[in-house]
Amino acid sequence: MAGVVRAGGAPKPVGAYPHARRVGQLLFLSGIGPRDPDTNAIVGNVHDADGRLISYDIDAQTRAVFANVRTVLEASGARWEDLVDVTVYLTDMAGDFARYNTVWAEYFPDVDAAPCRTTLGIDALPTPIAIELKCVAALPD
Repeated sequence: MAGVVRAGGAPKPVGAYPHARRVGQLLFLSGIGPRDPDTNAIVGNVHDADGRLISYDIDAQTRAVFANVRTVLEASGARWEDLVDVTVYLTDMAGDFARYNTVWAEYFPDVDAAPCRTTLGIDALPTPIAIELKCVAALPD
């Protein structure tokens, strides 16, 4: 299908959808999480001996999500600076928002150049991740 982007360097989607789709000069990224593209492991998760999740590192997950978003953008012919809108899903708004926001400010130090952003607190995501991003970019001519 025209406009479909499958980024070889990004983690495979966890469902039946592409990494992104281009419509005109807009690029819509599917939800992207903090999985390692090589191992498919969730970055920052710590498990006990029985494999149960006991903790996670929101800083590490945020950085991994940003790296995966950048990979999909680059595979689409876009750049980090082309992001215009980001929706953030956090499974622990009270516990993670401040740390997430600090990492965000490192990646977007100029508030006037940063994309618009909406952050939502949700109960769960499809896999045991603490953060997922849904992004829109405006592609250069």
